[in-house]
Amino acid sequence: MQTFTFRLGLAGGLLLVGLGAYAQPSTYPRNGVYDQRPGLYAFTHATIYTDYKTKLTDATLLVRDGKVAAVGSNIKIPAGAVVQDLKGKYIYPGFVDLATGYGLPEVKPLERTGRRPPPQFESKKVGAFDWNQAIHPETSAASEFKLNDEQADVYRRLGFGAVLTQQPDGIARGTAALVTLATAGHRENEVILTERAAAGFSFDKGTSTQNYPGSLMGSIALLRQTYLDADWNQRNPGKERNLSLQAWQEQRSLPQFFEVNNKLNALRADKLGDEFKTQYIIKGRGDEYQRLTDIKATGASFVVSINFPDAYTVDDVYDASRISLEELKHWEMAPANAAMLAKAGVPFALSATDLKDKKKFLPNLRKAIQYGLSEEQALRALTATPAELLKAQDKVGSLKPGLTANFLVCSSRLFADDNVLLDNWVQGERYQLSNLPADYRGVYTLQVANRPAVQMLVAGKPEAPELKVAMAPKDTVRGTILVQGELATIVYNPTPKDKTTTVRLSGYYTPATRVFQGDGQLPDASRVKWSAQRQETASRVARRDSAKAPEPVQLGAVLYPFAAYGRAAVPQQETVLIKNATVWTSEAAGKLENTDVLLVGGKISKVGKGLAAKGARVIDGTGKHLTPGIIDEHSHLAITGGVNEGTQAVTSEVRIGDVLDPEDVDLYRDLAGGVTAAQLLHGSANPIGGQSQLIKLRWGAAAEGLKVAGADPFIKFALGENVKQSNAGEANVLRFPQSRMGVEQVFVDAFTRAREYEQEWAAYNKLGKSKQKKAETPRRDLELEALVEILDNKRFITCHSYVQSEINMLLGVADRMGFKVNTFTHILEGYKVADKMKAHGAAASTFADWWGYKNEVRDAIPYNAAIMHDAGLTVAINSDDAEMSRRLNQEAAKTVKYGGLSEEEALKLVTINPAKMLHVDNKMGSIKESKDADVVLWSAHPLSVYAHAERTFVDGRQFFDVESDKTLRLEMEKERLRIVQKMLAAKKGGAPTQTPVSKATGHFHCDTVGEDKELDQ
Repeated sequence: MQTFTFRLGLAGGLLLVGLGAYAQPSTYPRNGVYDQRPGLYAFTHATIYTDYKTKLTDATLLVRDGKVAAVGSNIKIPAGAVVQDLKGKYIYPGFVDLATGYGLPEVKPLERTGRRPPPQFESKKVGAFDWNQAIHPETSAASEFKLNDEQADVYRRLGFGAVLTQQPDGIARGTAALVTLATAGHRENEVILTERAAAGFSFDKGTSTQNYPGSLMGSIALLRQTYLDADWNQRNPGKERNLSLQAWQEQRSLPQFFEVNNKLNALRADKLGDEFKTQYIIKGRGDEYQRLTDIKATGASFVVSINFPDAYTVDDVYDASRISLEELKHWEMAPANAAMLAKAGVPFALSATDLKDKKKFLPNLRKAIQYGLSEEQALRALTATPAELLKAQDKVGSLKPGLTANFLVCSSRLFADDNVLLDNWVQGERYQLSNLPADYRGVYTLQVANRPAVQMLVAGKPEAPELKVAMAPKDTVRGTILVQGELATIVYNPTPKDKTTTVRLSGYYTPATRVFQGDGQLPDASRVKWSAQRQETASRVARRDSAKAPEPVQLGAVLYPFAAYGRAAVPQQETVLIKNATVWTSEAAGKLENTDVLLVGGKISKVGKGLAAKGARVIDGTGKHLTPGIIDEHSHLAITGGVNEGTQAVTSEVRIGDVLDPEDVDLYRDLAGGVTAAQLLHGSANPIGGQSQLIKLRWGAAAEGLKVAGADPFIKFALGENVKQSNAGEANVLRFPQSRMGVEQVFVDAFTRAREYEQEWAAYNKLGKSKQKKAETPRRDLELEALVEILDNKRFITCHSYVQSEINMLLGVADRMGFKVNTFTHILEGYKVADKMKAHGAAASTFADWWGYKNEVRDAIPYNAAIMHDAGLTVAINSDDAEMSRRLNQEAAKTVKYGGLSEEEALKLVTINPAKMLHVDNKMGSIKESKDADVVLWSAHPLSVYAHAERTFVDGRQFFDVESDKTLRLEMEKERLRIVQKMLAAKKGGAPTQTPVSKATGHFHCDTVGEDKELDQ
């Protein structure tokens, strides 16, 4: 037990000590007698860490009225102080957690039922607030905060003295409050240190029942538009009274916290913040190490989870096969995340919030230290860094005069295995966490009767000591020691092979002499006296044990991407000379036999015979075929969080480029099929969908690294059954349009509004600066800006289409409204209107032989592509499907059979023609000097079903080849087996385990609604 000494005050009265420590009564009246106490404490002779890097020995901490009054080695203890002698103990600043919902109402997730509810287009929140329920910056955690001793106790036992609390609900979550974890005798207003400490954001709309947003890209677009609306609202205060937007602007000066669920969303959040000159503090999920270079480049500080996954149960081979390589590697590497961030110089704070079992926090913290995080870095991440991020260094995070008296009393070094958290003092009040068990560890001389004395070692933890008895120089036996109060029981067997020789000793411990003694019974039933005199202290034993350094942690390599077929490094750009191949140029030069192609600096340098290049890697192409990389004009690969924002008829504000998934294994599979570039399209759930993204399949690059720089922007339009929700069920009959006539009116209305919007801005921009200051600034509308770009021929349309009547309709609308349709995709009745499409200047991207899968494709024919080609249209074959995209060469070959196209023209359908449609034919799509080095070396004729891509180059980097693929497969299997063995050992060592759960993967298609991909059947 710890001892308090009470000093007499000036009046000579004895000062009482209790949980309360009030110097002055609060503003609240009390029923009864006031119990006013001075709250003056002195903690002496302790080792004190005043902050994460400053250590004082034999020092004193003086606390007055819940604040640190003084700290140092020569502190004069004032009269009236309650003195606690902490000789041999340690004091540390209390921890601060920046990611809690402490004291706030529970957020209950929406119940998911089998039937979708009818769509809700408008907010149900009453009042002059934002139009979207998920945007509620007016929410104040401080106003909803309520003391909760049970929750506080959980955090106090982990070492936390203060937390940032915010309800984790919605996209704009309002203000968070910094509060202490003091509860007993306190009211809410007494523990709130900062009522508006930070503002919170996420991509998750939470409990909002409003349809929009229905996708990740919708959430990003909503945030982007709200930033603009808040600025507009501030500049035009008389235009609209919007309490949400006012609150949004008022919070811009606060620390901005953004919660994400993975490292890719962390990068997305930071990119969004950069657009609006906002540096978010990002609450991550512990996988930041997987994209460490990109994470560091954000310049953001992070709140890092230490919620490490349990090992999987992998005894069963079938169960083990269900665990992805990513999951296996994350189990192994997650504990190293904090250390890797620290090494990279990324500022971070540590949080316990993601742990369902909060008792794992301290063990996980020690594990992070074992995996390379220094104790100083860990302490900083729990104290100084969170205080700095909140700009609350004057309140918490260290033990300096004037700061809140939040501190821990420890039995040993804070992160030592044998440390016990004794007290957590919060606002100068003691919360006792545990009693320090008597430490009996040490080396003893054991004397049993007149037998020769032997050495007895008591090791392990103070609360669970372990016993070893040395019977001879080389014979050591294990036993048990149980100490309850002063009574002790020791049992050991000096000759383990003979189970009848057990010695039993009972007695007591005398602390003053450090001696165990008492009575015992030998195996022959004789009664004896015994004693054990301690020769070495526990600290010396601990130091001796620690000298046996644990084996260094062995970790596998981080993969790029962090998924199957990832590599330790992205392939380098090379100088490559491909010799003596049959070269399909997709140019006027046609097909060239026995020709060489030189790739230099990511470009096609030369095409010809007998080429040579110093230092080039030479590939023999004899008997093989070299083609341009295949370009898929219509793909839904590498998209996350939903391919459709189908909640409204017009969603031109959303961007596929915001939600690229560089870890989609279909990128690698497409490389194996010779695909080097693809246009990623929004789905077809609404007439005017989202903005497209042209990518190159640079497997291993980050999301931004996939994008084709400088490419013309495109957007997805759609016609037909999907946009009028023909097959969406009875609940979906509210969203306009519900008929094909309505679809036309959506286009007319949208472009009418866009033209008016453009004129409004043009008129404003013509005003002089002085007049602009007096005039109302037009509101920026991202939806209409994208449509204005179409009218100005700066953004181009790819339109999902089937039926000729609808194609005619859109051509008519385009002519009336003054815009062009760049490409009709699918276009399965294009053969009926090819002449009109040519007159309009539209291209056609179609399927080779898909038909009969729904009503509007019943007139589809496999001759469609050839007929449109013969009519003079630029025609491409696309996939719209992750499986088909791997065999587009074969899909193109079908036009030779159905329509009689030449082999060279057929190949153009997946190379130069889609490049022309996408306005990148000056860079890719053919083998020509100075174009991008996107080429594929095939084992045989590229239109043959027997051909396979042997090597696929993108920008002169060999991202796929059959030899490396075999090596990758072997390396993956070895890596899996290595980690599986590690998991088996962990389970054997008593580590907790979890059962593998199959995670079905699927693919997005045009009509996929929601964030879940359709599964392969």
